[in-house]
Amino acid sequence: MDLFMKIGEGSLQLGLLYALLALGVYITFRILDFPDLTVDGSFTTGSAITAVMIVHGYSPWLACLGAFAGGLAAGACTGLLHTKGKINGLLSGILMMIALYSINLRILGSPNVSIFGNAMVFDHISPIALMLIIVIVCKLLLDAFLRTDMGLALRATGDNKQMIRSLGANTDTTTIIGVSLSNGLVALSGAFVAQTSTFADATSGIGMIVIGLASVIIGEAIFGAKTVFRATLAVILGSIVYRIVVTAALRIEWFEASDLKLITAVIVIIALVFPAIRSKVKQKGLAKKRSAELLSNIQTTPYSKPTGGEQ
Repeated sequence: MDLFMKIGEGSLQLGLLYALLALGVYITFRILDFPDLTVDGSFTTGSAITAVMIVHGYSPWLACLGAFAGGLAAGACTGLLHTKGKINGLLSGILMMIALYSINLRILGSPNVSIFGNAMVFDHISPIALMLIIVIVCKLLLDAFLRTDMGLALRATGDNKQMIRSLGANTDTTTIIGVSLSNGLVALSGAFVAQTSTFADATSGIGMIVIGLASVIIGEAIFGAKTVFRATLAVILGSIVYRIVVTAALRIEWFEASDLKLITAVIVIIALVFPAIRSKVKQKGLAKKRSAELLSNIQTTPYSKPTGGEQ
């Protein structure tokens, strides 16, 4: 029982820490329909800026704000490459991710930086309690933003860029804002993760896009996404469910800690394939039901013999 409680508590904490990452990925992946791989770099940027600022004596909260600003800048560069440089969206993210690896090493000054023993935001409060408050506040602010004129233009840009452009909206601006906000949240997630792990590493962002996608897809598959409020809530819950699944998988004897990325990839594949299979099974069930009803109607309809006057 204690083991299950420990697993649940650890999964909840990690799920909340990475929920901001999942919300960031949701903005680009679902709202903008933009395949942004900058995430793998901006996550590390957030943790690197936070670690360096804390080591130099800055307030941990100010360090988090600096991390958010760094993520915004990284996202803006990706958005500018795509919109003004006319570079493919996927390639823009890859180029920025590669550039950020060197930039993050410059920020850190070494492959990793320890912040153990320095003041951090979790010193006087439980990480679960604090992250629950921060995630709820960020979720509500994001919901409110997506209901503003700019937020509606952002959502419309992802749905039909040509239509919203014909109505006079500047889709370049909305794309840049959306990608910037996404990476800002990702970097903020990196800032909090660095403070719980007490160090920042130049390679900590590898595979973060897959974790974010897994959280979004799992959340939508289980909890649905009919409204903005429900979609963002599903993403947060999906992040927690993903962590529970990963923790449970790692408890299997023939899985090792080094298999984490493989487990993540398998979870994403299952989450992507399952809705398609479910939809196909549902369609087959409906087709069989309609065929049965049609056959039943044919069998119960009385056959009328033609009269003598009919030819």
